[in-house]
Amino acid sequence: MDDRQEMARLREEIETHNHAYYVLDNPSIQDHEYDALVRRLRMLEAAHPEEAHPDSPTARVGGRAAFSPVRHAVPLESLNDVFTLEELSAFDARVRAALPGPVAYVLEPKVDGLSVALTYEDGRFVSGATRGDGVTGEDVTHNLLTLQTLPEALRGAPARVVVRGEVFMPKAVFRALNAEREAREEPLLANPRNAAAGSLRQLDPEVAARRRLDIVLFNIQDMSGPWPETHREALALMAAWGLPVIPHTVFTALPPLLDAVVRLGDTREEHPFDLDGAVVKLDSLPGRRLLGSTARAPRWAAAYKYPPEQKETRLTDITIQVGRTGVLTPRATLAPVRLAGTTVTNATLHNEDFIRDKDIRVGDTVVVQKAGEIIPEILSVTLSQRPADAVPYVFPDVCPACGAAVVREEGESAARCTGAECPAQRARRLAHFASRGAMDIEGLGPATVDLLLARGLVKTPADLYRLAPADLADLPGFAEKSALNLVAAIDASRQRGLERLLFALGIPQVGQKASVVLAQHFGSLAAIRSAALEALTALRDIGPATAESLRRYLDSPQGAHLIDTLEAAGVRSTAAQPLVSGGRFAGQTFVLTGTLQRHTRDQAARRITAEGGRVSSSVSERTSYVLAGEKAGSKLTKAEALGVPVLTEEDFETLFL
Repeated sequence: MDDRQEMARLREEIETHNHAYYVLDNPSIQDHEYDALVRRLRMLEAAHPEEAHPDSPTARVGGRAAFSPVRHAVPLESLNDVFTLEELSAFDARVRAALPGPVAYVLEPKVDGLSVALTYEDGRFVSGATRGDGVTGEDVTHNLLTLQTLPEALRGAPARVVVRGEVFMPKAVFRALNAEREAREEPLLANPRNAAAGSLRQLDPEVAARRRLDIVLFNIQDMSGPWPETHREALALMAAWGLPVIPHTVFTALPPLLDAVVRLGDTREEHPFDLDGAVVKLDSLPGRRLLGSTARAPRWAAAYKYPPEQKETRLTDITIQVGRTGVLTPRATLAPVRLAGTTVTNATLHNEDFIRDKDIRVGDTVVVQKAGEIIPEILSVTLSQRPADAVPYVFPDVCPACGAAVVREEGESAARCTGAECPAQRARRLAHFASRGAMDIEGLGPATVDLLLARGLVKTPADLYRLAPADLADLPGFAEKSALNLVAAIDASRQRGLERLLFALGIPQVGQKASVVLAQHFGSLAAIRSAALEALTALRDIGPATAESLRRYLDSPQGAHLIDTLEAAGVRSTAAQPLVSGGRFAGQTFVLTGTLQRHTRDQAARRITAEGGRVSSSVSERTSYVLAGEKAGSKLTKAEALGVPVLTEEDFETLFL
């Protein structure tokens, strides 16, 4: 590949990463990798000025607007990055050569968040926008108003002022948010920058408010009236107006400035925000105007980028955690290593594929890094230091919490415990059992389930049917009437019928639709338990994966024991609706879409199946009717295109007359 081809490839690749970073808020590579691509492109463009391209990403700030566009009165420039102290010294030499007299700099931490411009008029906050491409940003005023540290009114400010700052998610908030997501087994946020950007670009300001974002201001972009002479005076003005100003230090000589840059990197963990560099700015505002800017960045400032800290340590063990949904997550135990200001002893291994692809073994020396300076991750294995007795890791085929079989469905990366009574899954299973679509036990929500588990009153769903009002009397929030009501609701759930019981058991692959099909075909749980795999797979809408999962559950000791104890407790295990061989909808297929007003979808589906009909999730030429509620989407469009009859709820009711 010649230089011209490489430049074209680099431009395209950088633009792809810009889109991921600025528009999607989901960086596709790490910052230092992106910086290396940009530096290589700049070097090639400098060597071949005849190939300079006006649309090159080196000539402008990446990104584009996604919300209502706002054109900045003063462009929000990017900064030139430097990666060594020698490059920072060269920046200083260029500044001193261009300016007469002594030079002073202001050093600020480079906060890794989302850059915004705020406009105040007559002392009141009127609007705020993201940087976007530096010229046009996105209007995020509604979300900026949720920031508790951002004043809506300034003290003694000029008639109009525009200030620039960085919105960030405090690291403590980020850790708490990820802990909640981990407990719910949701994907973890990669870093505070992504979390802040995603929060600030929510349509619902209540979401942004719950994320507890913060902001620091670091520049006056525009203002009416006289300007200060120095940047330090501008920051003092902003603080006097009541704005939260970025921490900063003034230096008049280069050696102490370089020392401070290094110290800032060593102590970055002490700051409440994530930072990925240090910003060095010329203090003199007249000097800034004299130096000016290039097409993309000012000549009077530089951003020193810290490389991500990586260290080697030994992996001493691999343990398995079982989550609330039964997912088995491997975790690496590490010899303690100091990384990004904290001692790291554990790292996530994600899943079985991650371990296999990187060939991670107990005893290996591994390279560890903190993703976003927060989450420890293993980057690679140092094979040259692998012990002779290290063997490939074998993922467990039984659950370490309960001993039940572990399965991994085709196409999934997660392995799951199949145990019906697994202690690691008790809270989720009990809450699901009591949910509205299952046994519909009013008053038994997740909070009450947690109380019952904490007091040792229940372990499995069958234990619910042994509860008496006296057992609940001393629970927080329970009076005599509420205790009686809950016990009555539990008792009433005994008669919900087979289709609800099947769904309530939480059998993988067996959802509400499959539960109805099974209940109506077999009529009783006893018949299902004795059915061969071939009889299950022969049913319409019961595929091989569903049949195998059901058979595996019914044959497991835990599944069989739970069913036996539920039946012993008087829970009805026969179909609530009689088996339908005919009916007015026999042989007809319905698809439900949109928001129904007179029924829930579950109620409408039950009425259809009770008359021998079938409910499908997709529209095809074989669909008999589409029942469409409000805000019906693509299914309605497809039905109209195929000529499938579309029913309103009124039309649906007339079918039963």
